Amino acid sequence: MTTADKAPPTPRMFRPANQRGAARLAAVQALYQLDVGGAALTEVVAEFENFRLGKEVDGDQYRDADAAFFRDIIAGVVREQRNLDPAIHVSLTSDWPLKRIDVTLRAILRCGTYELMGRKDVPARVVITEYVDVARAFFGGGDEQRMVNGVLDTVARKLRGEEFADEPQDGKD
Repeated sequence: MTTADKAPPTPRMFRPANQRGAARLAAVQALYQLDVGGAALTEVVAEFENFRLGKEVDGDQYRDADAAFFRDIIAGVVREQRNLDPAIHVSLTSDWPLKRIDVTLRAILRCGTYELMGRKDVPARVVITEYVDVARAFFGGGDEQRMVNGVLDTVARKLRGEEFADEPQDGKD
């Protein structure tokens, strides 16, 4: 089975994405393709850069994306997955282990967690908001969007608590 047989899910766009936002969306699609299709990382990255980012595919226009940012997210998630998954797992409820999470949702959580761990140049609140938007693009405004917000907020507060020092914890003053 080729990578083309396992096409990544197509997001619904709600607001125009900037180039980094488009890179995040594409990274989630590429990770889905890696997970489901079993293709090599270099093959999937090349496919996205040559045939998807900024191109029209099957009548859908892909937005221009920051290719370097896209590559960093994909490579970072693959390289750091052994560290990302435990951080996500402890932020989930005990009845929903990471392996039980939908493939696309798992990719969103891994990308967001990678940015929180490895991209200190991007504020934690921005990472959370961006991946909530990615979840909305794939799933609409349902439980998945709330899950992404809750998990990434928990991960962010553990990894970058200093960025939340101005906010009360758990709604307490």
